[in-house]
Amino acid sequence: MAFFVYLKTHIIDNAMKEYSRREFIKTGVTAAAGAAAFTIIPSHVLGKTLGHVAPSDKLNIAGVGIGGVGRRNLKNMATENIVALCDVDWSYAMKTFNDYPSAKRFKDWRVMFDQMAKDIDAVLVATPDHTHAVVAAHAMTLGKHVYVQKPLTHSVYEARLLTKLAKKYKVATQMGNQGNSFDDCRQLAEWIWSGVIGDVYEVHAWTDRPIWPQGLMKPAGGVKVPKTLDWDLFIGPAETRPYDPAYTPWNWRGFYDFGTGALGDMACHIMDPIVMALGIKYPTSVEASSTLSNLYSPPHAEKITYTFPAREPKGNVNMPEVKVYWYDGGLLPDRPAELPDGEMMGDENGGLIFVGTKGKIMAGCYGLKPMLLPKSSMDYFKEPKPVIRRVPGGGTGNIWVNAHEQDWIRACKESPENRVETSSNFQIAGPFTEMVDVGVLAVRLSGPTGLHRELKWDGENMRFTNISDSDKIKIVNYDDFKIIDGDPRFDRRYAEFGAKAMAEEWIKHTYHNGYSLPDMPKD
Repeated sequence: MAFFVYLKTHIIDNAMKEYSRREFIKTGVTAAAGAAAFTIIPSHVLGKTLGHVAPSDKLNIAGVGIGGVGRRNLKNMATENIVALCDVDWSYAMKTFNDYPSAKRFKDWRVMFDQMAKDIDAVLVATPDHTHAVVAAHAMTLGKHVYVQKPLTHSVYEARLLTKLAKKYKVATQMGNQGNSFDDCRQLAEWIWSGVIGDVYEVHAWTDRPIWPQGLMKPAGGVKVPKTLDWDLFIGPAETRPYDPAYTPWNWRGFYDFGTGALGDMACHIMDPIVMALGIKYPTSVEASSTLSNLYSPPHAEKITYTFPAREPKGNVNMPEVKVYWYDGGLLPDRPAELPDGEMMGDENGGLIFVGTKGKIMAGCYGLKPMLLPKSSMDYFKEPKPVIRRVPGGGTGNIWVNAHEQDWIRACKESPENRVETSSNFQIAGPFTEMVDVGVLAVRLSGPTGLHRELKWDGENMRFTNISDSDKIKIVNYDDFKIIDGDPRFDRRYAEFGAKAMAEEWIKHTYHNGYSLPDMPKD
């Protein structure tokens, strides 16, 4: 017995103190087995070190794209060590640099990984949409946990890739649709499963976005690049073009090469309760109409109709085929007859209306403050028993509390075998983003000079099935208007493209400037 006491107090405990915290984070090993009872200890561990790092030990986090929303994400991760900061615009990022003066600074995320990969456990990606996938994919191949802002990716293929890489490398993941961690989102799903509105067959979702310029022609460029901005790194895998201040900061959302417009920006927030409650995945078809669309920039307003097939029953309800309608740019669904005059649908940011065989539920953006329609139904409604895990801090309804980021941090510190996955992990967020990106494609392929049809979608194989090799679309590539001698003069020009080739390009972008993605893992 004396030997075992000596082993525990002198060798094991001392080795535990010295063991690299890196190994804990990578493997998820906890000290429970070693602390609870004597067990067989590998000779290589006794000969070197034995780890004892509590799950509460801090992660080393790197932030990529930290001038905008990334700064807020990092603030919500500040319980950990922020060790590296990367942004292409050091003027825009300066406030965040000042927040973490000891963090190493970079402009190129590739250089950051080359120099600091061994010192980084997890990566926040909050760059423009077009670089989400390339940064996150390479981070995961290095075994890093990733938190990626919404929309998860710029294209369908990228979303599928991140989904498979996360599974292959067994890292903790989270998409940055923070409303996903709210209690209200979960409550809404539980209401639906209780059968209070019957089987849901129709959902309407809308947003007040865009709140940035859209419907723009290609900027002229030719403006001198600010000294603090690395323009080539901002372009990344997109096609090279002259710098123009119209692109960055922030307004990149209004250009197809860099963003995904109002749909990409807000659908991952507003449609998230639909995914959670109804279990939808790939649509079977999508149809779109919009104000004038062009080659470069999303339209001012759009309506998109998704059709999803029947799913397995959940709780007390069936999950029949459901149509989901999306509206943005000021467009709204028809006002429910059950809603009193003068009362807003949803809230100032948008909302949801679920239509079932027995009634309706209305909620605001993020699924906040769900209510039965008519509101008098709430007087006798009995709240169902909670069945979905609640996230600590998710009951506030405040979008900038740290619940979503902290739940990811918790998952990072758990072993893959015993991890409680975040509810917006990439196995959920990846297919969700594919659905959103398909809506973007439908808008680009539709319109007065586009494909005049409901587009059939094969989600498993990431392709439209009713676009032929001979189908053509015309897209505005020049649009000008002048008054000459009191008369209006329009100069609107179109470029013609093969519809199938364009769809394939938009599903899986060509990467430029030497950038590439890891190979798609095999099933």
